[in-house]
Amino acid sequence: MNRISTDIAIIGGGVIGLAIALRLRADGRDVIVIEPNEPGSGASYGNAGTVADYAIIPVGTPAVLRNFLSLLLDPDSPLAIRTSALPTLFPWLARFAYESLPRRYLKNAGRIAELVSDASSAWTEFAAEIGASHFLSAKGCLYLYHTRKAFQAASADIELRRRHGVSQELLSAGEVLQLEPRLPGVDGGGLFFPQAINLSDPGKVMHLLSSAVQQAGVEFVQASVTAIARERNGVRLVAPPYEVHARTVVIAAGAHSRKLAAQVGDPVQLDTERGYHVEYDMPELPVERPVCPTAHGFYFCPMQDRLRVAGLVELGGLSAPANPRLTQALARNARRFFPELGTPSRIWFGFRPSMPDSVPVIRPSKGGRDIIFAFGHGHIGLTLAPRTARLVSTLLAA
Repeated sequence: MNRISTDIAIIGGGVIGLAIALRLRADGRDVIVIEPNEPGSGASYGNAGTVADYAIIPVGTPAVLRNFLSLLLDPDSPLAIRTSALPTLFPWLARFAYESLPRRYLKNAGRIAELVSDASSAWTEFAAEIGASHFLSAKGCLYLYHTRKAFQAASADIELRRRHGVSQELLSAGEVLQLEPRLPGVDGGGLFFPQAINLSDPGKVMHLLSSAVQQAGVEFVQASVTAIARERNGVRLVAPPYEVHARTVVIAAGAHSRKLAAQVGDPVQLDTERGYHVEYDMPELPVERPVCPTAHGFYFCPMQDRLRVAGLVELGGLSAPANPRLTQALARNARRFFPELGTPSRIWFGFRPSMPDSVPVIRPSKGGRDIIFAFGHGHIGLTLAPRTARLVSTLLAA
């Protein structure tokens, strides 16, 4: 095997791992990134492109818990579970149900709120650092409510965001159309988050980030880590055809992190949400900012010369193929708003690392600070990349 020695090895070259690498290199650390695929691909590319300072509500809420069965049975539901994965998912689902209880839900929302509180300003600085400022659009984000009853049902979430200092504006049905005139009318009105930012091309931003990391002097090792073990002088990683010895390892492998954490004696209840998007190439976009029809659980995401429709939650592990029913549901629901949309220009699916409480794991492993965890970001990995990098830097400086 080829042997590599380094100060810090980061397992995972998604947006989290890359942001950490750039930060640690700025701290003067010797860093390598181990990633089997193109850096910045996967969910770092396929997301909704939103820097969501407002996204403090966990996936698990009392309302989701009450309506869980009906959500699973609804063909247009934003939540799906692969029945073949149920036996392995059961421990995660049991914890998810517990975390959805009122007291736990409120605690989890508070923890997420603290993490995302400076997301917009952090990304503005981060984008400038990597030369991606021109891909940032600061036009906010819009939630749509089809009925007044749906808007009233969201009042508790709206109040919770208010208590945590999230900037939000209640809009009447008429005010929604003033903001986005091409949308069909909705009786319930909308909720506008003025400080939210969206990326007009997450893939190109990831390319700029990867280039910035390389230019900073970080080495990329294209391999999959199959084994991790502590030794007397550090941590040994087996990543055929390489063997890597590092003083410190950061596990930022997204949905693939659970197995690695278990190998160092720190089992984590991480599982996989399979996310989907469909895209439509078009020179003139029907929306100017990310728009989320809350009843359907997806976003209309305006991007460069194309509209991305992204979202849905499918629990089903890492090995099963994409579920065409979900991409069909995305396209069908998108046409409810914009009937002129035809066949998608492309479709995508990837893996989100999901914790039952929706709170990412950013901490030392139980065995010590020679192994740091930075995974489980779920729907807010893009949002929290700069913040996660700062937190890991602080942990390693302690």
